[in-house]
Amino acid sequence: MLTTQNEATKLNLARIRAQFPSLAQTVNGHPAIFLDGPGGTQVPQRVIDAISHYLSRDNANSGGNYETARRTDKMLLEARHAMADFLGCDWDEIVFGMNMTSLTFAMSRSIGRELAAGDEIVLTCLDHDANFAPWKALEERGVVIRVADIHEEDCTLDMADLASKINSRTKAVAVGLASNAVGSINDVAEVVRLAHAVGALAYIDAVHYAPHGPIDVRAMDCDFLACSSYKFLGPHMGVLYGKREHLQRLTPYKVRPLINDVPYRWEMGTLNHECIAGITECVNYLADLGRRIDAHGIGASACTRRQALLAAMREIQLYERALVERMIQGLLEIPGLKVYGITDPHRFEHRCPTVAVRIDGHTPAELANKLNDRGIFTWDGNYYAINLSERLGVESSGGFLRIGLAHYNVREEVETLLGELREIVGGK
Repeated sequence: MLTTQNEATKLNLARIRAQFPSLAQTVNGHPAIFLDGPGGTQVPQRVIDAISHYLSRDNANSGGNYETARRTDKMLLEARHAMADFLGCDWDEIVFGMNMTSLTFAMSRSIGRELAAGDEIVLTCLDHDANFAPWKALEERGVVIRVADIHEEDCTLDMADLASKINSRTKAVAVGLASNAVGSINDVAEVVRLAHAVGALAYIDAVHYAPHGPIDVRAMDCDFLACSSYKFLGPHMGVLYGKREHLQRLTPYKVRPLINDVPYRWEMGTLNHECIAGITECVNYLADLGRRIDAHGIGASACTRRQALLAAMREIQLYERALVERMIQGLLEIPGLKVYGITDPHRFEHRCPTVAVRIDGHTPAELANKLNDRGIFTWDGNYYAINLSERLGVESSGGFLRIGLAHYNVREEVETLLGELREIVGGK
């Protein structure tokens, strides 16, 4: 059985892990170790219960003049308020959708209506394709796509190159808050500043960053920010923040009966109500962590949900940073292993606890399969960051092995991973 001895933290790891039923699984007699968080985190029991409760009691369409429909409307509004607290915005700036990819396609289509041949959009080769392909598709309208490069030695965004590609013809800049492949955190405040300086929109993909640190869209001043709740302890749903002025001004593609009020005009078809009920509870789970930390010293009952969320995410960030420091230190000691991304612990404030590696003599798929046999879950491939895997020359040879930590992971799991990788390498 795993212990919970870790670096100093205000998080109660034993209590946290007890709330995630999936963590009790075994594989071939080994305790399951979930290092696949970048592909979707595990969920606490309260999220599962909320989804089940909605389906068993309130399952109805919204807008009806009867009790379960009214409860559904109330639940949807509560979920918007929860996500507004999570992101630091107003409830009517929250749009729900199938996933971040579909929401980004919808928004890029609407923005594309205002663009003409010769207008430009700036993207990066560091991003998940969900924040690349929807914008690149606008080339069919004659829009020019410019792509910012990276610093290959540490897989960070080349800000000078990005700045050089932004000009008076730029209409939108789409950048990830953090790379889902190598964990690099981008200076999105500067990206937004550069975009707004030429009158362009700034669209931020926060899917990967969301479970790892606090988000404040007001301070960021971005025009849009997209995330997915299944990456921060919830069900498979997409969430989009949009400045109210843009949600009101832009024209969505929608069916005629859908009302024109913000934010509803951006939500095509019937929403996935049961999963949205789960979103509220994943936000409440994080808020409860923050209330137990009580970083503000004002007492748990006096903490607003937003204050509690910020306290939780800051503590999670500190805890995960210590955990990934140990993991990268151990990985670098394995013969033939290459870490892609930032490896200097003095710069770890610029990375998430997501690490991409390759090991000489082993394909990423072989490594993932061998680790799975030992109960350790990791990802192999390009994780839809195909531009990056092509840029680094590894796409044709299987991409990377990706190891991702979440706040429910513990030091012992990291040590187990390192030991198993050393054994795999030594036994080749």
